[in-house]
Amino acid sequence: MSTPRTVLVVGGGAAGNAVTILLRRAGLTVDLVEAKDDWNATAGSGITLQGNALRVLRELGVWEQVEASGFGFGSVGITTPDGTVLHVQDDLRTGGDDLPATVGMQRPRLQQILIEAVRASGASVRLGTTAEILDQDADGVHVRLSDGSEHRYDLVVAADGLGSATRAAIGITDKPEPTGMAIWRIAAPRPAGLTRTDLAYGGPAHIAGYCPTGETTPYAYVVEANRDRAGIPPASYADEMRGLTRHYGGHWPDITEHITDPAKVNYTWFDRLLVEGSWHRGRVVLVGDAAHCCPPTLAQGAALSLEDAWVLAQMLTGSDVWDDALFQAYYERRIARVRPVVAASVQIGQWQLDGVRDADLPGLMGRTMTMLRELP
Repeated sequence: MSTPRTVLVVGGGAAGNAVTILLRRAGLTVDLVEAKDDWNATAGSGITLQGNALRVLRELGVWEQVEASGFGFGSVGITTPDGTVLHVQDDLRTGGDDLPATVGMQRPRLQQILIEAVRASGASVRLGTTAEILDQDADGVHVRLSDGSEHRYDLVVAADGLGSATRAAIGITDKPEPTGMAIWRIAAPRPAGLTRTDLAYGGPAHIAGYCPTGETTPYAYVVEANRDRAGIPPASYADEMRGLTRHYGGHWPDITEHITDPAKVNYTWFDRLLVEGSWHRGRVVLVGDAAHCCPPTLAQGAALSLEDAWVLAQMLTGSDVWDDALFQAYYERRIARVRPVVAASVQIGQWQLDGVRDADLPGLMGRTMTMLRELP
């Protein structure tokens, strides 16, 4: 590049961490600010990473740590609520034949791996810090941080999640909308023989599933119609989840036995978001959940966010001119891939809510995952 470049990354989740690592590798000066003091290091239970996510993690240089920390597998079982296996489907290797189809791992461990990689990259990191866009021109952005300091950057990457304050601040009015579903999640000891994801459709919940996340742990989840959060006190979370899971067979009885601590149970509504038209305003550009999100029915949320970071970093480091044309090209490259995944993920959930029994679930999943095998 002909001139030094400075970038502010707002948000230290998967997308923000990934774009920071990649831009630092290319020699750019990167500051990362994260609103939470703990850098989300303990948030969440488990995560299912499809091959296209693993492909980006390998590009980040952290695949070996992910492989050692998680549990790789290559199939998914479809069961009745009582645990009877109806079908076992081999997963498509969307990251290529040299990577597992799927890796389950504990979400805090993935975050810790990415945190360590950001630290090693030499990026400047400020935790417990937010950023306010003061103004911008054709060449850069003037920013005030919550510590009172003011800075000018060539680019701001908004990776501050579903409720992105940066998205709203630059005049993008899109907001996440509930899909009508909610999920209960917990990490638990792994029963012997749990070596893949099994999904049960039906019973007291729409979906009940579990995924191995290591040699000793899985994470387990049940999906139901969303309810008023105000009517579910956090102290009742374990009782609420156990009330659903006790009706399921397979490995569920062993898992249910460990659903006792409400503090270890997570309850979240499913949301959808897809910003259309462009993902930038001037020199501020969106990545990850700030631009799009979908229910985890295809386990593609983190994967799409990581892909955003990879594609944006490629385009930024491959061009001497950072302008509207470049940022619009980034949007157009990503929207063609993200839109069908969001639509498919929402559709799968809607079929469940509507009780559609003859839905072409295998066909929709197969078409979507085949597309994701192509490079982003």
